Amino acid sequence: MRYIGAASRGIRLPVISRGADLVDIVSSELIQASECPRDPFPLRDRDIVGVTESLLARAQGNYATLEDIAEDVRRKVPEGDVALLFPILSRNRFGQILKGIVRGVRGKVHILLSYPADEVGNLVMDPREFFLRSGRLKDGLFGEQEYEEIFGRYLHPFTGVDYVRYYREMDPGRVEIHFANTPLAALKFSNTVIAASIHARHLHREILEQAGALVVSLDQLCSEPHRDGMGYNPEFGLLGSNFTSDGTVKLFPRDSRRFALDLQKEFQARTGKHMEVLVYGDGAFKDPVCGIWELADPVVSPGYTDGLDGMPKEIKLKYIADNSGDKSPEEAVRDAIRAKGTMDRFSHSTLGTTPRRLTDLVGSLCDLTSGSGDKGTPVIHISGYFDSYLDD
Repeated sequence: MRYIGAASRGIRLPVISRGADLVDIVSSELIQASECPRDPFPLRDRDIVGVTESLLARAQGNYATLEDIAEDVRRKVPEGDVALLFPILSRNRFGQILKGIVRGVRGKVHILLSYPADEVGNLVMDPREFFLRSGRLKDGLFGEQEYEEIFGRYLHPFTGVDYVRYYREMDPGRVEIHFANTPLAALKFSNTVIAASIHARHLHREILEQAGALVVSLDQLCSEPHRDGMGYNPEFGLLGSNFTSDGTVKLFPRDSRRFALDLQKEFQARTGKHMEVLVYGDGAFKDPVCGIWELADPVVSPGYTDGLDGMPKEIKLKYIADNSGDKSPEEAVRDAIRAKGTMDRFSHSTLGTTPRRLTDLVGSLCDLTSGSGDKGTPVIHISGYFDSYLDD
């Protein structure tokens, strides 16, 4: 009898450098891990292999310098003042990008921060003080002096950074900080807007362009190379990038779907098993303590194989067991699973199941398994994810 359902394993890999044959390395290391006498495990059809986006980007050498960012800004943003709309508060995710943008802008940079938190939940002010004192604001758009007088300075609870000062001090003579919650506020400062939002960028672009603004979003910067060897991403540009060094950022990987398909084909050739593959970044989950949403990447998975498309179709076993009627709970559950192919996805039997895309669910599991520290497991093997209670 089978006792184990879905299982997620972190697979250790050697340190990957630029130019590495990642398809060969990942497939070889996973097969060796499965055969290791210490912790052996079988490889089966419909197993899932996750590869972290940073591993693929590193193998591709997909890096851009601050000067690359600055040069792209000079090419795509007209001279004069610029409004920089709704960046997230992060040294890792936006600090280096801001340095490059400021270097490239030929005028003042008016940064508009959303409040009381950024797009992914990083607070710019104490939430208690916001609810108690926001009535003292003269308008929904205000500057740094009014912010400090009403709410006081605020240090990020995890990093201890005052992000208002950190961003302004990138260039105190040319950077000004403002606070707003409507994208149209950017037009108070410039008709040229760099939309730094992640998940709401398309909406912000539409609103501003309808108002007559010239909008450049982060996915349009470093979207193509302007020198030999420069990193770029034609779909996401600077979105999904991370701090690498004081003068460089690592971009989201290119051609992630092609890599996933190539790796799937390699596993088929080496093991005879048809496994699904995805490239994953941030998981799509929210910290219950600080309220920060983990997903600072534009998507959880930039590339995956066809078997991971769509959403799961599952029943809620607890509901079926509690409402089994004349049948035993066991029999009712088994009958419901057999019949779920014709099940209405909005029926009572699905209540409480998670209506999310498979890539978001599996990518989040991969991210939680690999972590972001020193585990050294940038590849994740998942077995049994698609199995049901009936499968032996």
